[in-house]
Amino acid sequence: MRRVNRTVVLLLLIIISFLFLLFQLFSYRKYVSQPGPHILSRTGHLTASDVQWQTVKRFVWLAQRFGLPLFLADPAALTLLSQDALLQRDRQVHQPHCSFLCSGRPITAFALHANQWKYDPGFLLAAEQKGFDFLEVRGEDPRLASLDTLSGEEIPLHLLLRLHGYIIQVVFLYERSGNYLWHGPLRPRADMDRSFAPFRLLDYGRHAGAYNRPELLLTVLDGLDVRIPRNISRFLSEQRHARFLECRYRDARNFLQLYPDDSSPDSLIFRHKVKSLLHLASRTLSQLDVPFWISSGTCLGWFRQCSVISYSRDVDIGVFIVDFRSDIIAAFRNAGLSLKHKFGKLEDSLELSFLSDDVKLDIFFFYEDGDVVWNGGTQAKSGRKFKYVFPRFSLCWTELLELKVRVPCETLDYVTANYGSSWSVPVRVWDWKSSPSNVQENGVWPPAEWEELIQVY
Repeated sequence: MRRVNRTVVLLLLIIISFLFLLFQLFSYRKYVSQPGPHILSRTGHLTASDVQWQTVKRFVWLAQRFGLPLFLADPAALTLLSQDALLQRDRQVHQPHCSFLCSGRPITAFALHANQWKYDPGFLLAAEQKGFDFLEVRGEDPRLASLDTLSGEEIPLHLLLRLHGYIIQVVFLYERSGNYLWHGPLRPRADMDRSFAPFRLLDYGRHAGAYNRPELLLTVLDGLDVRIPRNISRFLSEQRHARFLECRYRDARNFLQLYPDDSSPDSLIFRHKVKSLLHLASRTLSQLDVPFWISSGTCLGWFRQCSVISYSRDVDIGVFIVDFRSDIIAAFRNAGLSLKHKFGKLEDSLELSFLSDDVKLDIFFFYEDGDVVWNGGTQAKSGRKFKYVFPRFSLCWTELLELKVRVPCETLDYVTANYGSSWSVPVRVWDWKSSPSNVQENGVWPPAEWEELIQVY
């Protein structure tokens, strides 16, 4: 009887083990039949890192299959590629197969050179077959906009692919006439699924952006062939300051209908000279690594009419005094410009003016003072000082005369401070000492210092 009981127990154990094995096999088959990653970590559990890596891996495979000219543009992932971050990462990583592309964020961003890729709708079909959900965001093509015609043609701006809760963002970069790359903003429309992605966490799309063309390097990251910017630190710096403001074509066209622009030969020649001078100034200051923005009348012309004011007769740019370089004057002289005047000193009201083919380039240096910034002015014959006060501002990119150039992001506040609420009405008679809305008397230079502080050539 005791032997029978042992046999029964043994049979029961065998049956239970067999049923448990069948259950495991059934569960495994059900799991692998679902789209998605199936590689387990060392602990035998599917981790978030595993899911993200498999999502990126599947996307990269699709991109290679369809020849998408992509490069990794994800700030978090690129930051991990810096040498300091690598050392820190080596001490923390427990998933060596995904050390860079798994940044701990639910989004991985890639940039696509749109002009180098023929749009293939088969890509989205293949992505869907691989388990991806996708959301395509389109917008107007600013390259087709002008004062003569405002095209309504739309182009793809952003593509979001989702798999297992992880998002791949593809940012479409387009070539602009100023020889730079541009991407549009990401504006979900009313009929779009707002829960599709954590839009607030996206590194690209809160605003349009502008970039210099990066040199790319093909490398291997986490076992995947991926292109990255060769100069990562420069790209990341550009990404942090990439915000781009489009010219207000509709407002400019309305303005020019009220106040037609001068189309005389002299005005056309002046615009050509201004374009050459602005490009030369940009090249010269870029070589010195001195950032600048268009200021005063040049900024007003861009903001009001998407061009230059033909009767202004000069080019105005601004530079923060902290970015001053002692070799600025020598650099412009080497570029072929002559120094017209130098007013003020480094600590107070510095101003430089150069001349090129009868067009003047004024460089105003700006000083920070609490919640305002200001630049100075000097009357040469009397030594009187003036200051022009602006609310603090940040800098954005825009395009003027086929040049990628900075402007104050808060352009309306900047222009209003300088020209008052009637900035949209042309004023041909302008006194720099009294006409600006933000001008203030600022004392007089001591006569004993005039020789040093008031230099006219």
